[in-house]
Amino acid sequence: MKRIVLAISCVCFLGVATTQAQSILDQAKKTAGSVQGSSFDVGGIASSILGKLTPALALTSVQQPKVQNLLTGFLKKKAAILPLQQSNPSAYTSKFGGLQKGIFSKLKTLLTLSQYTKFLGLKPKTNDAANVLSQLFY
Repeated sequence: MKRIVLAISCVCFLGVATTQAQSILDQAKKTAGSVQGSSFDVGGIASSILGKLTPALALTSVQQPKVQNLLTGFLKKKAAILPLQQSNPSAYTSKFGGLQKGIFSKLKTLLTLSQYTKFLGLKPKTNDAANVLSQLFY
């Protein structure tokens, strides 16, 4: 009788422990998903990049909205391919290279030669999350 009660107690304990562990895992996945989704705010990132580029490149009032539109379009397209960065890095690199080439060629026609040269000089040495310009280069 004692063995039966002990066996039932063990099964109940293991069932509860497994359920709690699964619940914690599910919460962690939800949190990771919401953090990843919210960390790429296209409008906010575009504004931050423009805030850095405007004084660094001495953008005119005519250039600013055009650069803002280019940045927003680029970042929306980048957001669409971001899942590939984890699941298929080579596909991400290939697609990102095309996006980057596109925005750089458009910036080249929008900016003066000296502004474009300064822009390329702003490239961070590494992909630094603290430097918003990394979004354009990495």
